Amino acid sequence: MPRYIFIAGGVMSGIGKGITNASLGMLLKSKGYNVTAMKIDPYVNVDAGTMNLGEHGEVFVTEDGDQCDQDMGNYERFLDETLSKDNYMTTGRVYQSVINKERNLEYNGKCVEVVPDIPNEVIRRINNVQKKTGSDFVLIEIGGTVGEYQNLLFLEAARMLKLKHPKDVVFILVSYLPSPKIIGEMKTKPTQYAVRTLNSAGIQPDIIIARSRVALDEVRKRKISVFCGVDKKDVISAPDIKSIYEIPLNFEKDNLGNRILKKFNLKARKNDLKEWKKLVGIINKDKKVVKIGIVEKDIKPEATALTDCHLSMVEGIKHATWSFDRKPEIYWLDSKKYKNNEKLLKKLKDFDGIIVPGGFGDRGVEGKIKVIEYCRKNKIPFLGICLGMQLAVVEFARNICKLEKANSTEFSKNCQVPIIDITKKQKKDLKPKMRIGSYECKLNPKSLSYKAYKSHLISERHRNMYEINNEFKQLLEEKGMLMAGINPKQDLIEIIEVPSHPFFIGVQFYPGFKSRPLTPHPLFKAFIKACIKKSA
Repeated sequence: MPRYIFIAGGVMSGIGKGITNASLGMLLKSKGYNVTAMKIDPYVNVDAGTMNLGEHGEVFVTEDGDQCDQDMGNYERFLDETLSKDNYMTTGRVYQSVINKERNLEYNGKCVEVVPDIPNEVIRRINNVQKKTGSDFVLIEIGGTVGEYQNLLFLEAARMLKLKHPKDVVFILVSYLPSPKIIGEMKTKPTQYAVRTLNSAGIQPDIIIARSRVALDEVRKRKISVFCGVDKKDVISAPDIKSIYEIPLNFEKDNLGNRILKKFNLKARKNDLKEWKKLVGIINKDKKVVKIGIVEKDIKPEATALTDCHLSMVEGIKHATWSFDRKPEIYWLDSKKYKNNEKLLKKLKDFDGIIVPGGFGDRGVEGKIKVIEYCRKNKIPFLGICLGMQLAVVEFARNICKLEKANSTEFSKNCQVPIIDITKKQKKDLKPKMRIGSYECKLNPKSLSYKAYKSHLISERHRNMYEINNEFKQLLEEKGMLMAGINPKQDLIEIIEVPSHPFFIGVQFYPGFKSRPLTPHPLFKAFIKACIKKSA
């Protein structure tokens, strides 16, 4: 019988429900179970593709081309599993399905109601994922916090599933315990209110993950146990830590994995966490630094928002750097400042490597092109991702091919030299579509990329509208640019290199989507290796 674990949040958002879900899934998998994870987003958006990156974080792309919440990326990284569009749902997606069924007469003339038809659709989707994956455990994160109006239907779905399978559903509440400076004491009352709010939806949490600045003491654990109706052993301390990859090991200090098994009347099992412990040991020890500059257009005093916007890339950099027993130091560089500032450009030599990531819009583009030019001329390891690759081609066309007016039609619809453009097929469509999801790429055996991947044919995930214009392919090659990777079905350029440079690679795809903490992405590893060589 499959088992279901629902994870909800209390007090405030952003306290780590997604990481809790990913970490618990990893623990259960380490005990030998088949595990999958799901995310329920309470937004009316059908997918995350139209959500504001600054507010919501990066758009994570699955193999089958779904645009999801960034938590889906954490699930894949911790579980080392490839998830699909079935693992993600939003309010908009659920309502859309129910309305489509009603229009197709699938309700046989019955009145379609918010309850029970919306919760039933949620349950159907959860069961569908379990059947497709054959998982022993399905972990479902409910976005937002308890008490929010938009979460009620998802909580109702969880309650209904529990009613039908009382022994096979467990509820976890992730709640925050503040420690106001002026009081100097950790307070449990907000968590008590969160539990009572959850109770009002007909749900009693089985386990409470107590997020806090420092570890919980016995007094706080006992208090939560008494006032929230849970066993003291089911109050799991989750203090702030340096690395998210330490969280599963932290949970095991309170024996969370086996506490979960006990809730399902299953025998305790040992974990196989040898490799994970080794990774955390590398993360936490003092080691040499690799300085990486990431060039972006909107730099704010706090770089947290930018880290969230490029979460998979940042994690990919970390994975690769740790694999060389080094520590990454990431600096966010404001592209607008580099447009006409030679003095600032010279400071790029202080970095071991430069990345220009993906993005949309023309703000700060000319500054990014200046950075790329400087990296190319001064042999600084460079990695361009999506937009970063396209701008590398624009820079090369302008300065090496002497096509001064080279540009992308994204920034100039009527540009005279459209080195970056939408394809002829896209131009025929009324609404040109982005290339989203996994696409194959055939590698040139003479390329650095081939040496990194050690494979002739690879598959990578995309989220792009514009491509390198094949009309300029021959000229670019004649002037020294190597077309290192080609999509064989559509003849689209996926990877470019400048062979005269120690490491100058641009990719049309997002390698971060496929990086894992224990198996870093080969391109990030090759990039970090070049960075280490520069600093030697």
